Amino acid sequence: MSSIVTEQGILHYESIGRGQPIILLHGWINSWDVWRESMIALASERKYRVYALDFWGFGDSAKGTGDAASAFQISSYVEMVRQFMDTLGILHAPVAGHSMGGTVALQLALNHPERIKKVAVVGSPIIGSSLNPFLKLAGYGWIAELVWRYPFIRSTIMRILLAGDSKKVRQMIFRDVQRTSIESFFRSIGDLRDTDLRGELGKLTIQTLGIYGTRDNIVSPTNAELLISKTKCAEITMMEHSRHFPMTDEPERFVSTLTRFMSNHEGDSLRLADAN
Repeated sequence: MSSIVTEQGILHYESIGRGQPIILLHGWINSWDVWRESMIALASERKYRVYALDFWGFGDSAKGTGDAASAFQISSYVEMVRQFMDTLGILHAPVAGHSMGGTVALQLALNHPERIKKVAVVGSPIIGSSLNPFLKLAGYGWIAELVWRYPFIRSTIMRILLAGDSKKVRQMIFRDVQRTSIESFFRSIGDLRDTDLRGELGKLTIQTLGIYGTRDNIVSPTNAELLISKTKCAEITMMEHSRHFPMTDEPERFVSTLTRFMSNHEGDSLRLADAN
């Protein structure tokens, strides 16, 4: 277990492997552990040092930060990753993010393009209105407080949302939500709900990968169309047997897709759409 001290408190991360750095970012009410198997697979290539971070308010990172109103927002998480890279001396690296983590990765690439080699998003919203209605409601403080006060309501909603997911995914989410603070729970999803990157994506000139599950009921897979239409150097892979967690639903194909993307040379053409 590793950690660094940032402006907003302890930032926990895990790492494995040797070689070029890759940074992985998890989604809402999740933790670094969503990447565990992918990290092992990437590290087995023997050319990557893989880092997976816990956002503030999630996993084992700080729960009580100075300004809760702004600490658990996309912009703050962008700066969290930048601080992490500065502290570890990582000048530039590819970044991959799942769900909310992918939105953070895109904003990071837009704000600090000189620091990001490539960016990959997995089931990530380009526009917050594409979130499942339950998630959008969770961004209101009074609803979050009600859910927190009555755990059976939270459990019922989660069981509805995860009804079609594997036992492994359900166990992971039920575990990780217990390590989430109420502030990070509703403020992060509230900010994500109000996010709209469509107007900015045209500025993105680095290689970009989007991986979306065609059965995703958490973030609409139509975000793949937005990514490919708004971004200059985008590649899309649609995973037809996956929901919101393709790294768990189709692990071998997911890792091979991510590994191929990370291994592509900078000059390779990435204006592709893979629906197989």
